Amino acid sequence: MSRADDFQTRRAHLKDLTEAQLEERFWKLAEQIIDPIIELAEKSTSPSIERSILLRMGFSSIEAKELVNKVIDKGLMGKGAGHVIYKAAKLNNLSVRDAGLRLMKDELWETVEKAFDGGAK
Repeated sequence: MSRADDFQTRRAHLKDLTEAQLEERFWKLAEQIIDPIIELAEKSTSPSIERSILLRMGFSSIEAKELVNKVIDKGLMGKGAGHVIYKAAKLNNLSVRDAGLRLMKDELWETVEKAFDGGAK
């Protein structure tokens, strides 16, 4: 089975471009492909990603699962579980770990929810 060589036809719109113009076109097309992926990554998360973040913050997998579930229940998943815990720690002058453990005991939620509702970052 042979393949028809249509290279010349497919490159017709590019043949008069300089090397610099080709490179510029390449990067413009690459940005068009990557920009939606970057936007999705910036605006989206998942429970598994959030659990992974909490593991890196020093919580056990069991603690991370419970904290992520509580963040979801409070409707704050869009803020990020790590961000929620960090915010609780800063607002209450606690370590991140202590804030997370208190959130697991259903403490501190009122101040965190208030801070996010008020637009604090």
